[in-house]
Amino acid sequence: MTKALNKQDLISAVAEEADLPKVKTAEVIEAVLATIERALKEKQEVRLVGFGTFAAATRKAAKGRNPRTGEEIDIPASTSVRFKPGKSLKEAVA
Repeated sequence: MTKALNKQDLISAVAEEADLPKVKTAEVIEAVLATIERALKEKQEVRLVGFGTFAAATRKAAKGRNPRTGEEIDIPASTSVRFKPGKSLKEAVA
């Protein structure tokens, strides 16, 4: 299994790639992530052409069953984030 790329690793890699100081790179990455988060909170899609699309998805409330007891339970409505990779990203990973 390969090592996961954490935020500090990402900052270091972007700083090196863009030839920027790590402090400035960290500010930019934080701003980008905050902007994406704010847009998703407002139910807006974030489309990064070639990379992918982030969207907030709402799941309706539903009835379910407890697998141990068979008892019917209420599953509350929820919102989650979905990511659909773009063509370029799919091709780069394949």
